[in-house]
Amino acid sequence: MTPLPKNGLYAITPNIAETALLLEKVEQALQGGASLLQYRDKISTPVETLLRAQAIHQLCLNYNVPLIINDNPALALACQAEGVHLGQSDGSILEARQRLGKDALIGVTCHHHLSLALQAQEQGADYVAFGRFFNSTTKPGIPLANLKTLQDAKAALSIPIVAIGGIQHNNAKALINQGADFIAVVEQIFSADNISESCQHFSALF
Repeated sequence: MTPLPKNGLYAITPNIAETALLLEKVEQALQGGASLLQYRDKISTPVETLLRAQAIHQLCLNYNVPLIINDNPALALACQAEGVHLGQSDGSILEARQRLGKDALIGVTCHHHLSLALQAQEQGADYVAFGRFFNSTTKPGIPLANLKTLQDAKAALSIPIVAIGGIQHNNAKALINQGADFIAVVEQIFSADNISESCQHFSALF
């Protein structure tokens, strides 16, 4: 089981219909220094999703990068991923822990609510995610968090903090300076002409 890194770039996959293209882009992100990778897929069938997750996990193992599965503990177990990321409606941390085991990495979305993060920490989460911080095409309707959210979270929490939502090369450093241990990015990585170079740029901020 690949452990959670101290900090870095948290790459999240976009919806890409062609599996070969998805895997190519994932490997470029890993080559560029992504510290964590989350497989998020809202378009594939269950069978396709499992096959993709297994292939992505093998790539992640090659680069010693933990794979986190979005929203789906059963898929995380089936593909032997390092962990799962839970939204507020994706089941409890306790259920995920019982299913995946004590060493699994479990992250929780907390939007802009410190109270949710404190609760998640108490229930055994390995990290919490706040955001969106900027305009986001992935989740445009989520209320905005702000830098004070990160400041308060850093003071109150002992587990790592992920910032997500509209993060680009020119605004990521402010989030890191205010307490983000990881910056989670989708579009600025996977829509880039040079994915590896984009990841290197983000990774150099830590």
